[in-house]
Amino acid sequence: MKAKILVIDDDTSLRRVLEYNLQEAGYEVRTAASGEEGVYLFEQQQPDLVITDMKMPGMDGLTLLKAVKERSPETLVVIITAFGTIDLAVEAMKAGAYDYITKPFNREALRLTIGKALQFSGLAQENRRLKSQLADKADFRTIIGTSPKMEQLFQVIRKVADTEAAILITGESGTGKELVARSIHANSSRRDAPFLAINCAAIPRDLLESELFGHVKGAFTGAVRDKSGKFQMAEGGTLFLDEVGDLPLELQPKLLRALQEKEVTPLGGTTLQRLDVRIVAATNMDIDRALAAGNFREDLYYRLAVIPLELPPLRERPTDIPLLIRYFCGKHQGEKVLFDADALNALVAYSWPGNVRELENSVERMLIMRNSEMITREELPDKILKDYRQRPTGAGVINLPDEGYSLEQLEREVVVNALERNDWNQTAAARFLRIPRHTLIYRLEKYGITLPEKENRG
Repeated sequence: MKAKILVIDDDTSLRRVLEYNLQEAGYEVRTAASGEEGVYLFEQQQPDLVITDMKMPGMDGLTLLKAVKERSPETLVVIITAFGTIDLAVEAMKAGAYDYITKPFNREALRLTIGKALQFSGLAQENRRLKSQLADKADFRTIIGTSPKMEQLFQVIRKVADTEAAILITGESGTGKELVARSIHANSSRRDAPFLAINCAAIPRDLLESELFGHVKGAFTGAVRDKSGKFQMAEGGTLFLDEVGDLPLELQPKLLRALQEKEVTPLGGTTLQRLDVRIVAATNMDIDRALAAGNFREDLYYRLAVIPLELPPLRERPTDIPLLIRYFCGKHQGEKVLFDADALNALVAYSWPGNVRELENSVERMLIMRNSEMITREELPDKILKDYRQRPTGAGVINLPDEGYSLEQLEREVVVNALERNDWNQTAAARFLRIPRHTLIYRLEKYGITLPEKENRG
């Protein structure tokens, strides 16, 4: 595609010379005879580069430069100036011009300046594109999933990550709550500050207050020096309170005060310490039941759950299982390992009560115990194999919920599953589904299914 250049000059002959030379060099050129007309054409055409004379009646080049930069800071502007007004060109460079050329100039000097400017513009655009891709992908690299529920989760994370709102992540054990918390931190403006995690259920009750808020020397037997707690150590960053539902009832008021007032008092101390900490909490507890039973303070819940996030169990996103298996094979084996169709069917059909954590442990075990490059159904863990054998004939991998299910969503999941089984090779996946390849491509476009960049797509 030709680069678009807008030339603005009140000198008709010079304007035509510039237009001719730039068209000869392969550019698409538009021209304007005044600064005012130039701004109008810029808004209509959105050129890649603007070339403007410095001295023009009405709106001069410097004013036009500022108008362009206000509308599109990324657009490059080259100034044309007379030899005796270099100081104006320097002023324009300070205001954001990319470069300047002095009259009179030869054709090669013009082309060289314009070529460098457009090359720089292209590199800048590519850099912005890559940064955007990294922002979208890199921070989610350990959260595997393309199912609709996971896509919805990613969208919410993107929206809330760079806010100061407290987030409460709920979900069954093994669903990846800490991974989500780390992704929230990585996508926030606090990413360069600490991310600290504390498991509220794993620390003895009499030590938990000290671990959270710190203590002063002599606060209790064995407190031989002052110690900072996780709140102080996470200053400027994010504190992840895992299993917050198990926090002892007597500590909940102190946590609530820390969240409300953004300050803590170390155990045994009298001095308040101001805090700048973002809180992300998680629990696998039925929080509604805990509130009803009086085991968790309602005011603390609402303070923690400004943004509630619920992670789906693995059984509710079966199309992500092949993706996760591939990821864990690479993580633990560092190489590609194949599963035959029966083995993959059984793994997808299993309910995975331990969720992603159980799947990873099972994959690691199978990799260690496998007899060949292809893992068969008989090499699966006994509980998975037993569950699969007990399923009614024809149950397969489709377990429709009683309330019904979208046929389009089911079709999308089947297409993704077929691609996964066939290593994202479109020809092989189409053969597997017994449809023409062009029909498969239509389904990819219809459902917005994108293929991994470095896979064999067939």
